[in-house]
Amino acid sequence: MKVLVDTSVWSLALRRNRSVEDSFVRELRELVAELRVEMIGPVRQEFLSKVRSDQDFSILREHLRVFPDLILESADYELAAEFFNRCRTNGIQGSNTDFLICAVAERRRLPILTTERDFQLYQRHIPVRLHQPRSSE
Repeated sequence: MKVLVDTSVWSLALRRNRSVEDSFVRELRELVAELRVEMIGPVRQEFLSKVRSDQDFSILREHLRVFPDLILESADYELAAEFFNRCRTNGIQGSNTDFLICAVAERRRLPILTTERDFQLYQRHIPVRLHQPRSSE
C-alpha cells in the first residue's frame, strides 16, 4: 500500500544537521525503496518554501521530482473544507494543507506518515489513518 508523506517527515529526512537517526527517516527510506511514497503539490510547495538558498532549493527540487504529484480534484478540496469545518466546530484548529492531506488520503484510502501530533487530534473527528514506522529503534 502506498503512503502519503507529510511535510514534517520530508523536512526531518532532508535536514543537513541531523545527528540522530530517526524512525520516521528510516521508514521514509524504506518506503522510497519500496516505491510506496505518494506526494501532493501542496506538500511539495510547503517543503520547498522553507529552503533558504537557491542552490539548496535546486538540489531538493530535483530530488523530489522523482515523486509525481497525485492529481487533486475539486472533491479533495471540498472534503478538506468539510474536515476543516468539522474540526473547528469541535475546537480543533489546523492548517488548510493538513486538512487537504487528510482529504486526499481519505479519498484514496492512503495512510499518512507524519511526525505532527495534530493529526492525532484530527482523528477524533475525521477519518485519518496514520502510518507508523515499522521500527522504533
